[in-house]
Amino acid sequence: MFLRYWKKLGRNYSQSVNFRTSENLPIHQNDKHIGLFYTLKQEKCKELFGSGGFPKSFMKQTKTFTETSIMIRQPALDIMNCIQLSDFDKPAIRYVLFGEKGSGKSLTMAHLLHFANEEGFLIIHVPWVSEWLRRVPRHKEMANSLTRDGFVDLPLDAAAWLLHFKTQNRVYLKSADLVTSKEYVWSKREKTEMGKPLLELVEHGINRVKYSCDVIDVLMSEIKILSNNKKCKTFVAIDGFNSFFYPLTRLNTPTKRKVTPEEVTLTTSFMELTKNNWTNAAIVLTVDQLAVPDDRQESYLPRYLLYKKGFEHIDPFVPMEIGRYTEKEFLSCASYYRDRLWLRGPPDVETELKFTSACNPYRFMEQCAPL
Repeated sequence: MFLRYWKKLGRNYSQSVNFRTSENLPIHQNDKHIGLFYTLKQEKCKELFGSGGFPKSFMKQTKTFTETSIMIRQPALDIMNCIQLSDFDKPAIRYVLFGEKGSGKSLTMAHLLHFANEEGFLIIHVPWVSEWLRRVPRHKEMANSLTRDGFVDLPLDAAAWLLHFKTQNRVYLKSADLVTSKEYVWSKREKTEMGKPLLELVEHGINRVKYSCDVIDVLMSEIKILSNNKKCKTFVAIDGFNSFFYPLTRLNTPTKRKVTPEEVTLTTSFMELTKNNWTNAAIVLTVDQLAVPDDRQESYLPRYLLYKKGFEHIDPFVPMEIGRYTEKEFLSCASYYRDRLWLRGPPDVETELKFTSACNPYRFMEQCAPL
């Protein structure tokens, strides 16, 4: 009886604000949909985010809510409009998402990935750079590079990323246009011949983990060639990009020497990819305080987080700040939480939460959990 009362109360409050839209395709969303939630199909979530892309707290929330819904926000629409109006014959434009912790950078990136998928882009997505360089679980495997002196490989991480790439692009990798431009010899018995499907190259890296980092390096070069030749258009999305420029990683050599990001082969592959010396592509990066240690989180601005080297690497770029919720977005989110029974109680609760969370999306979500 008590539970029924609270469900009814939550529904009554949620009905006061329209918080959903039935327009579930990003390519058809516009300013009229700002602040509204749209729902992703479960199959699409598995395809795009099965191996990462959503924050862990958001993933827990989707299980609780039994659906995956993303709020349509102005920065995402602005970048979509810019991409649609871009001249893809010109060098790739770099967009940098920045903002305070918990403002929604990763979810904005997820929205843009869905847009790129619907628009027919070949997607190159790194869910979180720190998983490679700063998170070192017991099973982390590191080996000296077979092809570059002084570099180290992360073969298991590279193979997992190749599987992620294959899953996200399973439709587009079937294209007859996506073939290798030359022959690659891996060993005396193994090679990838010229004109072989890109999918075969990817599967070689997955099946032969030893060569996974070298396969990624080759894959990046081949995709740039294919994009320049207009065989595909490419969408690059890297979350926590500034982690590539923090002076040290948590990786150690057998002699206990700290490894720098520049000595990791995966770093050099994606550094080459984020240059604007190629066409028919769009590049979206996020810089995040959480991607670096606590002693480097004094500011969320790109110039601070990227250091001089990182800033110069991606200059020029289009900065896009992901801010706190606007009044409309906050009310919409509160109504959504009430609909999902994540937030209960009288309307006064929302006013109090608005001040205590300062309209920060993550803080608001966390403070609603015990209510």
